[in-house]
Amino acid sequence: MNGKSPDALREGLQAEEYDVAVERTGEAAFFRTATESFDLILLDLGLPGRDGLEVMAAIRRKQISVPIIVLTARDTVADRVKGLDAGADDYLVKPFAFAELLARIRVLLRRGRLPAPRHLTVGPLALDVVMRKVVRDGQSIEVTAREFELLEFLMRFDGQVVSRETLAREVWNESGRTAPLDNVIDAHMARLRRKVDADRAVKMIHTIRGVGFVLREGEDES
Repeated sequence: MNGKSPDALREGLQAEEYDVAVERTGEAAFFRTATESFDLILLDLGLPGRDGLEVMAAIRRKQISVPIIVLTARDTVADRVKGLDAGADDYLVKPFAFAELLARIRVLLRRGRLPAPRHLTVGPLALDVVMRKVVRDGQSIEVTAREFELLEFLMRFDGQVVSRETLAREVWNESGRTAPLDNVIDAHMARLRRKVDADRAVKMIHTIRGVGFVLREGEDES
């Protein structure tokens, strides 16, 4: 960041009329990326906690196609290859000119996002986003519009625990309610679980008590 702190970089980008959010640890960066929508990510590989390469690989495993520019002091060819292989769209070595960073941001924003995948699959469960169809073990499952949205969100973040607060914000578009939607979410999730898991031996939707829900294959309830 040509010697600039994250706050100074944010101020520079805001002066160019970009909306900027800053996270200072790898875990916080990954969680925010997995639960909010961004047009572009500037990712420092030297984040405390979870390494930047791990964060980037996790983002790509979740099929999140947002462009990523890596900012790092690691300048060997091997480091560059490793970063690009992990999912980076561009790689900028410190120190760098702020004008060059702005130019690279403009290029990636013009290129835009890759199209989101039409089909999502987790184990025996498959979802067609365009046709809004749900299939498990070759059998169609009839779900309501809200149940489809819930299942799609869980499948996009399979294996990751999703809180009720996140579901309220991302599925119901409710973030400022004084009364939480916990009971409503639990009722919808119970109906969805009955449809998806029914009498099957292998369960897909699990409640993590006191936290939220997770979609994964063959795990016991917590």
